[in-house]
Amino acid sequence: MSIQESIKIVPQGEVAVVEFDLVGEKVNKFSTPVMMRLKEVVEELKKSSYKAVIFKSNKPKIFIAGADIEEIKSMTKAEEFEAAVKGGQEVISMVEDLPMPTIAAVNGACMGGGCEFILACDYRIASEDSSTKIGLPEIQLGILPGFGGCIRLPRVIGLQAALDIILAGKSVNSKKALKLGLVDKVVHANLLESFSLKWAKEIIADGAKKRRKTFKPQGAVNVILESALGRSIVFKKAREGVLKATKGHYPAPLQALEVIQKTYGMSDRDAALRVEREGFCKLGVTDISKNLIHVFYLTEMVKKQNGVTGVDVKPRDVKGLGVLGAGTMGGGIAYVAADKGIQVRMKDLNTDALGKGLKHASDLWMKLVKRKSIDKYQFQQKMDLVSVSTDYAGFKNLDVVVEAIVEDMGVKQKVIGECAGQMRPDAIIATNTSSLSVTEMAKGHPRPEYFAGMHFFNPVNKMPLIEVIRGEKTSDETIATIYELSKKMGKMPVVVKDGPGFLVNRLLLPYMGEAAFLLQEGMSIEFVDKVYVKEFGMPMGPFELMDEVGLDVCLKVLKIFKKAFGERIELAACMEALGNSGRLGRKNGKGFYTYGEDGKRGAVDQTVYAALGLGQPTNPYDGKECIERGVFAMINECSLALVEDRIVETPHEVDLAMIMGTGFPPFRGGLMKYTDSIGTQYVADQLAMYASSRKAARLKPATPLTNMAKSNSKFYK
Repeated sequence: MSIQESIKIVPQGEVAVVEFDLVGEKVNKFSTPVMMRLKEVVEELKKSSYKAVIFKSNKPKIFIAGADIEEIKSMTKAEEFEAAVKGGQEVISMVEDLPMPTIAAVNGACMGGGCEFILACDYRIASEDSSTKIGLPEIQLGILPGFGGCIRLPRVIGLQAALDIILAGKSVNSKKALKLGLVDKVVHANLLESFSLKWAKEIIADGAKKRRKTFKPQGAVNVILESALGRSIVFKKAREGVLKATKGHYPAPLQALEVIQKTYGMSDRDAALRVEREGFCKLGVTDISKNLIHVFYLTEMVKKQNGVTGVDVKPRDVKGLGVLGAGTMGGGIAYVAADKGIQVRMKDLNTDALGKGLKHASDLWMKLVKRKSIDKYQFQQKMDLVSVSTDYAGFKNLDVVVEAIVEDMGVKQKVIGECAGQMRPDAIIATNTSSLSVTEMAKGHPRPEYFAGMHFFNPVNKMPLIEVIRGEKTSDETIATIYELSKKMGKMPVVVKDGPGFLVNRLLLPYMGEAAFLLQEGMSIEFVDKVYVKEFGMPMGPFELMDEVGLDVCLKVLKIFKKAFGERIELAACMEALGNSGRLGRKNGKGFYTYGEDGKRGAVDQTVYAALGLGQPTNPYDGKECIERGVFAMINECSLALVEDRIVETPHEVDLAMIMGTGFPPFRGGLMKYTDSIGTQYVADQLAMYASSRKAARLKPATPLTNMAKSNSKFYK
């Protein structure tokens, strides 16, 4: 079958129904060949006698997913982007200029170029199916909407709503799209085709009028804000919001804002599209865009995998999940599972604990109700999926149980064995441990092949990563099942071998440990945290992070590392003092920072220096040294974890885990991608220099890194 079959005209009397069904692909997407075929179809329609056109998709739950990312990834020169974007703009404009009215009938994902396509249609109708999402996510790839989205969306839904979608790379469901005026009607998915055809006939009967929808603001405030005077305020506030959110590290939203500001209200469509095209080309050639596309592919990679390399193993379908322990973590796990339609049975020792776990889940859903993301009926549906018990009643029916109790090996082994005795023989138990050996813990399970690690990150509802930990005796089926369950919960799983700290904590501990040495050597908490956030792009600095994790937890895991890895792990003396200070961080409102009664972080607690036996900071080092010592310490440890210990199999998994588990700056592509960009030789040389000048043996380049540095080889081959 040829590209001709991917877009074809199906006559329905006076109405032409144009069906998108990209041959050999699961989704419809715009590539150069597809756009050429669309151009042929539009030219045929232009010459035809049809009175109206309906555009629809034959793919289940997909309208048009957007542009072909592989094609964007392969382009490196501005001229290549110019030609591709100009061609796309011309075809979309041809759709807009068709002589007869056009209707876009949207069911499923309508993203990026798909959204830009329907904006060029006269009328838009969408299904109310939950899969229907309409948006412009280009900003998340370091580019901007280039097929007219920056020009048409503000015209259709107004400046404020358009900026909200474009600058954040958002998508909206059909209900919100209707409210915004992005679509004109919403119907049940089963009625979409018949209703679209009926509507087309009504439009024909009414004179087959073309329409170029223009937003009309409602209310005095919106009228002012859409005026020439008010727009300047909107753009100013939008720019401030972008800079606050991105710290200036991401050029795409600022470029998009500039394009919209220049083109909003412009009557010359070709001139406006030229401005948009120039903005797109500026961004397309940047390393930041290439890195963000790399991150996109990391997430796509997870969708296609089952967690087991080179083995054809089917995961089990998990319909019933147990959670042992109803604390904040247990309640969070119950929430993310039930939110995706999984029946959850939560067990704890007493009703008070169970009440707290239920309240935690309930509070998270109530936030969605307040934001109108779900209604009260949906809230109750989700709550009804969570049941509680102080015993093992109902556990015989569960497919998987996640253990989230106290971090004590003896207690965990006992409870795991006890739980296994109350479940089906082939049921799976997974531990949520962050620091204890999964292989050792499996000794408490009578059938260790059905035991694995499932390490959630806190807060569970926000952090996307799950480390799926393989013990020595864990079966492939168990890994595949936990991996698929993680995806079902909306998470990003990475399979790791059992070992101290697994992957993320193993790399984070040297980073946080180095921050403690910087503190001990005279650096201020404010300076170090600020330089990591403002200059490097971390979501928070190492001291903020330690407060979030819990200072007692950090110290405990550092000591586990010291025991596991011996001399190459050094503990700053101030960390020992910290352990005796009673400071636990956010959880007791006392850490490196002050905290209000509402738990919100305030300023640095200036008494912490004296409490740790330190003088007032003098900031003897510059920001470059602070960043390099912390980040390069992670890279050094990663060379051992990846190359020597094979904790994970590929640098892709390291980058995915660090971005999803720690917020490592996506615009840098991940820890390994960043290392390749600056060179292993540079990293090794700098570490050797710091090890010598600061008398810090811990920073001496590890053997795998030294070997790579000799030929300046890369982690990504």
